[in-house]
Amino acid sequence: MTNYHELVKGKIYIGGVDAIQEAVEKQGITEVFDLRAGGQEPEGFPIEANRHVCPIVEGVEGQDESVKNAIGAVKEAVEQGKTVYFHCSGGRNRTGTVATGILLELGQASTVEEAEQKAKEVRSIININPEMKEVLKRLYV
Repeated sequence: MTNYHELVKGKIYIGGVDAIQEAVEKQGITEVFDLRAGGQEPEGFPIEANRHVCPIVEGVEGQDESVKNAIGAVKEAVEQGKTVYFHCSGGRNRTGTVATGILLELGQASTVEEAEQKAKEVRSIININPEMKEVLKRLYV
């Protein structure tokens, strides 16, 4: 069983930090977006992928800009035809937040609730905390 999932067919994959290597090898991913706040490169990071740090801090108010920036960076890479993987530590809260936002940005959902549901159908462990859900609702009214 893999610890990553395909959010948008052939384009966007999501998961935890521990699935980067496998996802890059199996899916031909060229861009990896790290949503963790620490910013240190994971051990054994694949040299064939470009690493982007888009930190989102959990449990802290005022993350609207960091969430918006992460979603925008992923969208830009996809629009450039790149294959993308994004992750936080476990692939639940921050990953779920960005997954929900990117589905809205790409027109695959029309409300935060619908996008979150679609993301959960792909990766059932997604669990967006209330602060992040409020950020999404402010960004996508």
